[in-house]
Amino acid sequence: MTLGEKLLHARQEAGMSQRQLCGDVITRNMLSQIEHGTAKPSMETLRYLAARLEKPVSYFLEEDAALSPNQALMEQARSSWESGAFAESWLVLKGFRHPDPLLEWEWNHLSLLSGMAAAKAALQEGKTLYARQLLEEAEQFRRKNPELERKRLLLLAAVPDADLSGIVKNLPSLDAELLLRAEAALSEEKTNRAEELLAAVEDKTQGKWNLLMGKLFLGKKEYRQAAAHLQKAESDFGAVCAPLLETCFRELGDYQKAYEYACKQR
Repeated sequence: MTLGEKLLHARQEAGMSQRQLCGDVITRNMLSQIEHGTAKPSMETLRYLAARLEKPVSYFLEEDAALSPNQALMEQARSSWESGAFAESWLVLKGFRHPDPLLEWEWNHLSLLSGMAAAKAALQEGKTLYARQLLEEAEQFRRKNPELERKRLLLLAAVPDADLSGIVKNLPSLDAELLLRAEAALSEEKTNRAEELLAAVEDKTQGKWNLLMGKLFLGKKEYRQAAAHLQKAESDFGAVCAPLLETCFRELGDYQKAYEYACKQR
């Protein structure tokens, strides 16, 4: 089976369309050419497709292609991981031979996953020193996966006597999630909850925060405060803000401003 045939089979097995597999990284035309054997993917593209299909890159290599010297090691590490032997997977991965452009990305990803899972198990067993060691060693893999780095830091915070201030400084901002939750709360008319979430946002200069604050005050019929926030959000969300600002200024008795924002909607 050729690389293209394996890719087509894996995509169909995963129940994914070409558009779903491509995402924003490659074109459907390019994917179609690869699947039909009229084009070959770069190693970067192959790693992306393999990750999307949850397959090792080696799965797609042609049978006559040279295997990575780390092939057996990675198969052992994957097997240990899948069986729940996370500490064993972590130790096996330490024997990885560099450089290896074929399996480097998977090694990095699985090392971080194994280290964190082994540390979590160690914490549950009261082996705090071992857990700290695992999490500190796993830091070397953090830069390639910010979301997993967040989980690593949260695990590290559970270790007794952890440097909480240092951990908090390195944690990614929660602003995006807070804004999403606040927007959902507003849509459900949970005003108090939305207000609490918006108060916790760190960057209060961003357009989204001002837009939601404007909607919050508008719902409370505090039109002056609503208008102030909506005008700050206007450069980013003009089409959304215009009708809301028209309402604010009409309620404030500023009919000239209300008329201006009515005109912007035409």
